[in-house]
Amino acid sequence: MFELLKETILNPKWYIEMGGLYLLIFVVFAETGLFAGFFLPGDSLLVVAGMYSKELCASFFDAHYLVIPLLLSIAGIIGNFVGYWFGKKSGAFIYSRKDTFFFKKKHLMNAQKFYEKNGALTIIVARFLPIVRTFVPIVAGVVKMDYKKFSLYNIVGSFLWVFSMFLMGKFARDLIISKWDIDIADHVEAIVIVIVLITTLPVIFKFIFGKNHHEEIDQQKSSIN
Repeated sequence: MFELLKETILNPKWYIEMGGLYLLIFVVFAETGLFAGFFLPGDSLLVVAGMYSKELCASFFDAHYLVIPLLLSIAGIIGNFVGYWFGKKSGAFIYSRKDTFFFKKKHLMNAQKFYEKNGALTIIVARFLPIVRTFVPIVAGVVKMDYKKFSLYNIVGSFLWVFSMFLMGKFARDLIISKWDIDIADHVEAIVIVIVLITTLPVIFKFIFGKNHHEEIDQQKSSIN
């Protein structure tokens, strides 16, 4: 079962081969707007999309390559607006929701802690953090963050995230082909692993050392008492 998932929904290249730009747009929207999309490969998908920009453009009316990240950015913006709306409408109800395959309360709580620590800038920073980016707009809606401020950070964050990841994939492939005649698209699995490690390490680091820090504080409090 896991091998099947690796070859399909967990494999960024699969989305490009199966649905092209249209499926990419839906995935970016789902990962940023629907809590059921937290498991989708957002970062690696954007980088791989950049690597296959020529193929995507050819399948989409031979459009300029910048059209691709523009449309994906808009999808991310709309996705966050949907998440904000859902959070605002559902309110405290969502915190009493039971865990399912598509919803994990721990992800929501982690996003809330991240939001409380970093404030409105979380809307931008969360774009670059897997799982967190799915739940942060929902939390912003629950706490009724100022809509104008949310809108601004939502737009800026989406463009920064999509364009940086997409252009990284495109120019890295072009540069390596021109200098060493090696096509990194032939090694997409290794590229995806590197991207996943880079994007998840900050979350793991924060979890481990943040947890140790809180334990030290609790021990100090206990010794004082």
